[in-house]
Amino acid sequence: MQARAARPVATRIKRDGRWTALSYRELADRVEAASVGLRELGITDGDRVAILSENRPEWAMADYACLAARCTNVPIYPTLPARQVEYILRDSGAVAVLVSSAAQLEKVRAIRDKLPALRHVIAFEADARAPAVLAFDELLASGRAARARHPDWRAHALEAGPDDLATLIYTSGTTGDPKGVMLTHGNIASNVTTCVRLFRFADGDECLSFLPLSHIFERMFGHYSMFFAGVVINYAGSIETVAADMQDLRPTMMASVPRLYEKIYARVLDSVRASPAPRRRIFAWARHVGEAWVARTLARAPIPAALSLQRRLADRLVFSKLRARTGGRIRFFISGGAPLSADIAKFFYAAGMPILEGYGLTETSPVMAVNTFEHTKLGTVGHPIPGVEIRIATDGEIITRGPNVMRGYYGKPEATAEAIDAEGWFHTGDIGLIDAEGYLRITDRKKDLIVTAGGKNIAPQPIENLAKRSKYISNAVMLGDRRPFPIMLLVPNPEPLRIWAARHQLPTEDVERMVALPDVHTKLEREVRMTLRDLAQFEMPKKFLLLPRDFSVEGGELTPTLKVRRRIVEERHKAAIEALYAEPHAGEPA
Repeated sequence: MQARAARPVATRIKRDGRWTALSYRELADRVEAASVGLRELGITDGDRVAILSENRPEWAMADYACLAARCTNVPIYPTLPARQVEYILRDSGAVAVLVSSAAQLEKVRAIRDKLPALRHVIAFEADARAPAVLAFDELLASGRAARARHPDWRAHALEAGPDDLATLIYTSGTTGDPKGVMLTHGNIASNVTTCVRLFRFADGDECLSFLPLSHIFERMFGHYSMFFAGVVINYAGSIETVAADMQDLRPTMMASVPRLYEKIYARVLDSVRASPAPRRRIFAWARHVGEAWVARTLARAPIPAALSLQRRLADRLVFSKLRARTGGRIRFFISGGAPLSADIAKFFYAAGMPILEGYGLTETSPVMAVNTFEHTKLGTVGHPIPGVEIRIATDGEIITRGPNVMRGYYGKPEATAEAIDAEGWFHTGDIGLIDAEGYLRITDRKKDLIVTAGGKNIAPQPIENLAKRSKYISNAVMLGDRRPFPIMLLVPNPEPLRIWAARHQLPTEDVERMVALPDVHTKLEREVRMTLRDLAQFEMPKKFLLLPRDFSVEGGELTPTLKVRRRIVEERHKAAIEALYAEPHAGEPA
């Protein structure tokens, strides 16, 4: 912190229409004050302190203050409803919670009587002040006034050992209650120092932070690693403002789940499809050139002079315009949380914005493997990072061992023993393979594998990703475990569908009515079957169910990291699914 104190900017956030910067010196002062303030409240080593907030500088201050005070922080997704917040606060035994706003405070106030361990509520924003609620500014003032009584605060912070518990992160979970993942200082530090060495950070680098800091992916890469490397952290207003924030701030890097890249790619294709024929031909040519250039570049093969010239022209005509949409300075993206389409990765690489796809879980702090500038193979999640072992078990499950693997699940010794075997191997629950060059490829979640009544194994995620390549499809979920055949639930992309419907003189005002039209169903089924045409016969969905609304975190169908909760989706649409299976299909007697 002291070495960076002279640097002008540590973080930025947009408030009242203006980007406001915070220097390293200011950040250090507030972290110290907050840490001492927590100790003044009687919070001591090992106590759990929760953070219920959107991404913002105060989140970073609270996190570092907890680490310095040697208490264990418990991040909570701000999108969670009060009943799930209650579960986490109660299970963790949190003695304090820091909330961002009046909306988050209201969740805590609604459940506070059920939480006897909770002694303190601290609010970041002025409009969240209420009786029995301490303002964050008051916590800072208390800490500054008490500095003389805590001259050892820095030495006390540095006494934290690698085996000490740093954070308790509750998995968002696609099934069942969330489990508290215990990550130590050593777990996180091993991941941060390794990942900082793997990527080429430079003076002047800036990132845009928009994935929730409550998740270890953004926290490790967009928070700890950025701070460690001296990269300016810019906090996006929300996922809806990311495109505008990229234009404003012109970041050089950012981390995201594949959904962002899919949306950027889809917008590009939609724009091209709506363009005159000459522009479409130029785009197709540029894409072809870019793919040829990427193939040779990644294979470290010589680039012919003609291809090099064509690529420069393609960049000028097409790819430079895509870079401009992201602010024009992106050097690389990091992708994690779900499989990234190799076609999308290839397109971004050709455009000069490589997406370095990695793999990990909350339980592994999170990174286990990642593609780097030196070693990249599209369609894989890269090599295991230094110091981390990865193997494929006899049933295809990915298992790992290393300094990044969690201590265990909080208060759940049986679940811990089930996840980490006697030799220290953590069983990920994912299915994958390691190719001849040492690259790891994820094929699916072990629990998501569909085994049909006929005994056929189907990995749904790659098939769902293929379906979403259609501009008419926003989301897709494949089902069929222990059923005679697989089906697919489709969520249409409303705007392209409206354009098509209007062109065919169909009603477009009401999405629900539009989706119920037989012509629309036929159109979308034809679209999806076209994208799935190369599947094996047993993998092809036999029937399709159209849903008028997309899944959401608030609705419970998505985790806060945007993974589909398949079991919940299946339960919500149980009646329609059963009706679909009750109907005869082609090849089956009526």
